[in-house]
Amino acid sequence: MTATTLDPRTALILVDLQKGIAGLPTAPLPADGVIANGARLAAAFRKADLPVVLVNVAGGAPGRTEQSRGAASHQPPADWADLVPELDQQPSDITVTKQQWGAFYGTGIDLELRRRGITQVVVAGIATSIGVESTARAAHEHGYHVTVATDAVTDLDAETHRVSVEKILPRLGETDTTDAIIALLG
Repeated sequence: MTATTLDPRTALILVDLQKGIAGLPTAPLPADGVIANGARLAAAFRKADLPVVLVNVAGGAPGRTEQSRGAASHQPPADWADLVPELDQQPSDITVTKQQWGAFYGTGIDLELRRRGITQVVVAGIATSIGVESTARAAHEHGYHVTVATDAVTDLDAETHRVSVEKILPRLGETDTTDAIIALLG
């Protein structure tokens, strides 16, 4: 669990730190701690004049699954997809609304990053095994160097979080703590 370096053109991607998801029970880390670390990363990236990408989810892929997604008539609260205020969203931030797990498919995130010459991404958010892992996988497949802030991610299930952090994410890039990543920003 060691991030070795950050490219000069690195962007931060914060996944699904929104009111509806932040209000769900998370494990092993509480959502408020993940949000606090995400906010610290965002402030450090902005201070370094590096892009911050704030991703929210406002839908879901239409395919059938074995797990219920709730009643079709269930409407989430109006502010469900609103980003949490702790992120201190700035006009310079890139915002991406997705309709599926990962931030790349069906969105303009890759174009936004390439226009800015980005070669590496730091990924954080909720849920580790869903939005974070899907975004990290796609970033890796698109040729970006990937780093995941392990204390700025959590899941809805402690075991899937553990498997993602210990087994999957290290195969896609590097992992480290918020403090270590901020230190690499110099």
